[in-house]
Amino acid sequence: MEYDWIWKSAIVALSGLVLLRIAGRKSISQMTAATTVIMISIGTMIVQPIANREIGKAVGSAAVFVLFLFLMEYLQIRWDGLERLISGRAVPIIENGQLLVSNLRKTRITVDQLEVRLRQLGVANIGDVKNATMEVNGQIGYELMEHARPVTLGDLERILGLQPGMSLNTSVLFQEVRQNHHPTPVDPKLQ
Repeated sequence: MEYDWIWKSAIVALSGLVLLRIAGRKSISQMTAATTVIMISIGTMIVQPIANREIGKAVGSAAVFVLFLFLMEYLQIRWDGLERLISGRAVPIIENGQLLVSNLRKTRITVDQLEVRLRQLGVANIGDVKNATMEVNGQIGYELMEHARPVTLGDLERILGLQPGMSLNTSVLFQEVRQNHHPTPVDPKLQ
């Protein structure tokens, strides 16, 4: 019985992980159309060698796809028109609290779907949204009206007459990342 399929599968999986890691950290919701096509193509190429016994060609093809992705992203950075052609542009869907129905149609989203997504973002009323856009990655970017914005620490400092930064404690959440250790002891059971 042949067992070479085990190590071939392991090589293909490891190569796929390395190539996808090199390609970037974008989640599916943040991928552009070009990125999605490349990632699906890589997945398809990675599966083929197990059946066809051609691991080198599959890994090489996946590497070509990743290089093509890098080239496309580089060209989009260099030329704005190419970015607009490949990725598109954000489309305004709310301006000054008013729905732009024609733009909702362009983005193929219904008012009900928009309301669901706004509720998920913590927005209770479309009238509280000053501006909203459908971003190229499918997410909604928004700016709240002045009366609906949450109070920030800067607002509180201004209201209370404090000097900026006077009452701030430094965040330990990011200290751990910068210093590569916890500033306070952590229970060994939790590590």
